[in-house]
Amino acid sequence: MTGPISAVWESQRAAMGAFIRSQRELANMSLRELSRATRVSNAYLSQVERGLHDPTLRILVQIGEALDLSVEEMLRQQVISERAGGPGTDAPPADASESGLVSVETAIDRDPVLSEVEKEALRSVYRSYLRAAAERARTQRDAAQDPPTASPAAATAETPSRDRGRR
Repeated sequence: MTGPISAVWESQRAAMGAFIRSQRELANMSLRELSRATRVSNAYLSQVERGLHDPTLRILVQIGEALDLSVEEMLRQQVISERAGGPGTDAPPADASESGLVSVETAIDRDPVLSEVEKEALRSVYRSYLRAAAERARTQRDAAQDPPTASPAAATAETPSRDRGRR
């Protein structure tokens, strides 16, 4: 599938994966712990979080149970993300007032004291923080997926000698 529909679908998949990852991290769970709790492979969950795979309803239910979320909450978050312009965009978020949320950018736009130049400066700074946070999360996720391996020499240096104390 190619074209605008494919791009929208990929964006939705990425938003759902980012939401699941953020909820897992908020729950202080590693990907392996989530895998054990859901009985879903680590590799599959990683692909879902990276937006590379569409989770089935059964998988969403299992993830929701492990993270103490309902499928409805996950889908509601998906709708909010779509209205906000999707992950990684600079589009200003829509007001999500029906869910009780007001975006930071909406609050900035509604401020009667700030000039338009000041509002744009604040939106720009806020978006830069969001991009930095997303990059940090991506870096941490990549580091967690590819843990550094210790060299054999380092492992030997850390292993206590059996001969110590015998002499």
